[in-house]
Order: sequence, then structure tokens, then C-alpha cells
Amino acid sequence: MSISLKLLFEEIHQAKDEEGLRSHVAPKIGEYFAAKRSAIFFFEQHLSSDRNLQNVLRIALSTEHNPVVRYLTERHAPVHEALVTTPKTWRLICPRPDHWHVMAGPIIKHGQIVGVVGCTREQTTPAFDSEHLVDLSAICLHLSVWLATVKRPGTATMYPSFSRDRLTPRELQIAELVALGQTNAEIGSQLWITENSVKQALKRMFRKLEVSSRAEMVAKLSDTRIHSS
Repeated sequence: MSISLKLLFEEIHQAKDEEGLRSHVAPKIGEYFAAKRSAIFFFEQHLSSDRNLQNVLRIALSTEHNPVVRYLTERHAPVHEALVTTPKTWRLICPRPDHWHVMAGPIIKHGQIVGVVGCTREQTTPAFDSEHLVDLSAICLHLSVWLATVKRPGTATMYPSFSRDRLTPRELQIAELVALGQTNAEIGSQLWITENSVKQALKRMFRKLEVSSRAEMVAKLSDTRIHSS
């Protein structure tokens, strides 16, 4: 593997929009997993742009026809085809020679799957294994956090006025996750920092915003967002 997981995480964090993820980060994910093809899909964009594609995706992404999709939907966890079906059955589901081996992981927002990271390999290359699933799980976690905390095209940042003059980008990420009801331990796990780092960051944020509790901080930031829109 010529690219490290740490570098992939940094690339995800630095992406400015979804197009950047698809054009810049997805190929590096493919490089990491030595995949023939790799991609990052966001369902809302693909399902709204092309009617023919809509029909294809409704079949390809059907939980009835595709056991990989069924696994993703039920478990919200990465999966490869060998985990859920036999090679013979998979050939019937997906006969493409460049999709002989498939691995996919979910991108989650508000408890729902809103996108998928996918990699494929040809028949002549080794199948994906359990170690690949663990690494893809970490990548999916970072993509889900990115989606929850980074401004997307056509949308406003959650706390626009504070993003410039009071809170740092990392503090804004923590504020977003606090607003979603995450505990310090959960925030630390998602952002790959210690629980104590989260506690210290919250203390700094409370001082900057002149508040004394998580609820008061969220309320103040939400009020600022309303008056800034």
C-alpha cells in the first residue's frame, strides 16, 4: 500500500466539497486498497440527475436483489461480496469482469445511509478480506464526520458568524457533534482525539462564547445561526 490511512484521513479532512471527495479522495482510496475501480457516491445527487441512472440504481441498490446492499442497509457496516454470498451467486448478480470482487462501506448522516464508498477488483487479483473491512470502516467514519461538519455546496454552515472570529474549525466540529447529542467519549472517537482533549476544547469554547454548559452553548450558536440567515 503506497498511501497510509493517516494520509487518507488528512485528505478527507481537507476536502472542500463532495466533488473534491469524488475526484481527489476516491482515487486515493482505490490506491490504498489496490482496487481496479473506486468511487464515492452520494445518493441524492445520482438519483436526481439522470432518469436512466435512477432505474439502474433502483435495481443495483435493491435490498431484494443485492445482498451487499442488504448488509449495508441492515448493519451500517462495510462489507465485501464473499461475506454475504457465494462466488457463483455473485456472478449472477454482477457479471462485470471488473467487479469480480466488491467492497463497499456506508456514509452516514443523522442515522441514515446517504452515500457509499465502493472499491472493485478483477478476477485475477486477490479478494478483499477482513482487514480491508476494518480499514474501510475507519475511512467511512471520517467521511461521515466530514459530511456532518463541513459546509456542502448550496448550504450554509451551521454556525457561520463564529466560524470566522471565535471558534476554530476543530472547535466547530466539536460543537456540531455536541449539538447532535454526542458524549465527550463519542466525539473523541469520531474525531480521533482523546476524551480529555474534548473536555479541554469545550472549556475553551465556553470561555470564548461566555457560556457555562453544553446546552447553553448549543442554544447560543443556534440563535446566532438564525439571526445570520
